[in-house]
Amino acid sequence: MFQQLANLHKLCFPNKPWDAEEFASLQRGGAEIIASDNGFVVWRCAADECEIITIGVHPAHRGAGVADALLQLMEKEISVKKIFLEVAANNATARKLYERNGYRQISIRPRYYDGIDAVVMGKGI
Repeated sequence: MFQQLANLHKLCFPNKPWDAEEFASLQRGGAEIIASDNGFVVWRCAADECEIITIGVHPAHRGAGVADALLQLMEKEISVKKIFLEVAANNATARKLYERNGYRQISIRPRYYDGIDAVVMGKGI
């Protein structure tokens, strides 16, 4: 499973791919994963809060609702009051995904992604 996730992550994020051990380590550390051949979502919850670590969709399936479906499946799996995530300020597609699903901007983390600001977003806050 972890090697398949690593292969898909490399397609989704070719500049900073994660290897199988990174996925295994996340899961050993309490992260949850929903994955298919077309995409994945990784998150971690503590107390009444949850952090979305990453969502990736195979490039050939982008724009087909895969990310929306993964996000909605994840939200059905959890029982928390607050969900947080960071997204690159220049990733308009991802920001629209989160906004469409009820997430709102909370703050900015300057130069978080190799010099690009991260937008901290949340839902239920």
